[in-house]
Amino acid sequence: MAFEKVTRSEDYSKWYNNLVVNADLAEHSAVRGCMVIKPYGYAIWEKIQAQLDKMFKETGHSNAYFPLFIPKSFLSKEADHVEGFAKECAVVTHYRLKVDEENGGVVVDPDAKLEEELIVRPTSETVIWNTYRNWIQSYRDLPILLNQWANIVRWEMRTRLFLRTAEFLWQEGHTAHASREEAIEETLRMLDVYATFAETFMAIPVIKGVKTENERFAGAEDTYCIEGLMQDGKALQMGTSHFLGQNFAKAFDVMFATKEGKQEYVWATSWGVSTRLMGALIMTHSDDDGLVLPPKLAPIQVVIVPIYKNMDQLAAIDEKVAEIKVSLEAKGISVKYDNRDTQKPGWKFAEYELKGVPVRIAIGPRDLENGTVEVARRDTKEKETLQMNDLPSKIFNLLERIQENLFLRSETFRDNNITLVDTWEEFVEALDQKAGFISAHWNGNSATEEKIKELTKATIRCIPLDRKKESGKCILTGEPSEGRVLFARAY
Repeated sequence: MAFEKVTRSEDYSKWYNNLVVNADLAEHSAVRGCMVIKPYGYAIWEKIQAQLDKMFKETGHSNAYFPLFIPKSFLSKEADHVEGFAKECAVVTHYRLKVDEENGGVVVDPDAKLEEELIVRPTSETVIWNTYRNWIQSYRDLPILLNQWANIVRWEMRTRLFLRTAEFLWQEGHTAHASREEAIEETLRMLDVYATFAETFMAIPVIKGVKTENERFAGAEDTYCIEGLMQDGKALQMGTSHFLGQNFAKAFDVMFATKEGKQEYVWATSWGVSTRLMGALIMTHSDDDGLVLPPKLAPIQVVIVPIYKNMDQLAAIDEKVAEIKVSLEAKGISVKYDNRDTQKPGWKFAEYELKGVPVRIAIGPRDLENGTVEVARRDTKEKETLQMNDLPSKIFNLLERIQENLFLRSETFRDNNITLVDTWEEFVEALDQKAGFISAHWNGNSATEEKIKELTKATIRCIPLDRKKESGKCILTGEPSEGRVLFARAY
């Protein structure tokens, strides 16, 4: 495992980038700002995708697919929306190339200019609501509960693998409803789905909240979010759910006949998470030796490595491991048996530690004699010798304990890094100490929020949904405040 090792304390950003590449998760592509997701990284994304897809369908949603290209005029129909995304849009202007007779290669054919430019999908509200206009005439057509798994292009100038790339993978839900109340209920339901997924499967504690007007999704009336805290004290927005009101219905003239025969505009939501979750997974749990993956999202939950001196010993181990592997898989545990003769056991141990496999089992000739195996857990690096009898149940329970430990460890870190402040001096001091989330009073004014961001690069991550009314004074202006909000520097 020959690569430059950088610790989190030395350079957190470099540690992250090195880990993504060295653990075979992703690499930079030939296209600036884009990435290649490698098989092991994509296997983790598939686990995320499969579980979320199951949860979406359990809440009544179906999958569909809409075009990658969006007519430029569509984005012009919702003023806030176009303003929010205009600077990030990739634009298709021509539909054909031709051979460059003078210099060789190909050039854009000037005669193949599109009558109307096409935007490469930055998000799909506009093209979907143009479609919904044809689908919705009556209250009988509602609700529409759709999700799509797709790729997105937002022309980011500063990129980082998984966290911020010009093209990324995500899901986006788009629903249509007959009433404001129903749409708000849907918005909060999907926020809960995201929070449950993050905590139950990713083992990441999150704070649910609503964004300020400055941080709201372009075209939404309200944006709700889940916020996680990474090991370097920065916050990461892990998912958002938007109550869109009737903005897009009005922009695309999507009306329905009510039960009373009146014509009303439809109410809308949209919600999404992306491959940014991969970044959250890495930064929340991993250590200086590599990935640490929660068992529920690990492509390989158990790896078995044989320890042997000759081929006869390996043959005997192979035979026993075949039995063990079948019994573990019968418990729903994903297992890899690595009996390659091209690498030594120590090399394999380091490889699977780097890749974050939750449990490693080593088995040698003496283990065969004693009916034991050596079991090492990735989260704590503890080792123990276990009897082979009832091994599947023991490993199953161990995986559950690892999942629980990762959540509790992250929760303790998060809770220990929420600092309550009441003055500007305390706020600045907490930021200097990389305090994580800072709970402080704010006067509710957008200009104040922008000034704090300008002075400190800290933003209001959310107004927590569970916050209590608490009188206080805004940390910057001294004006009255009704409750605390969460500030942090963020990715």
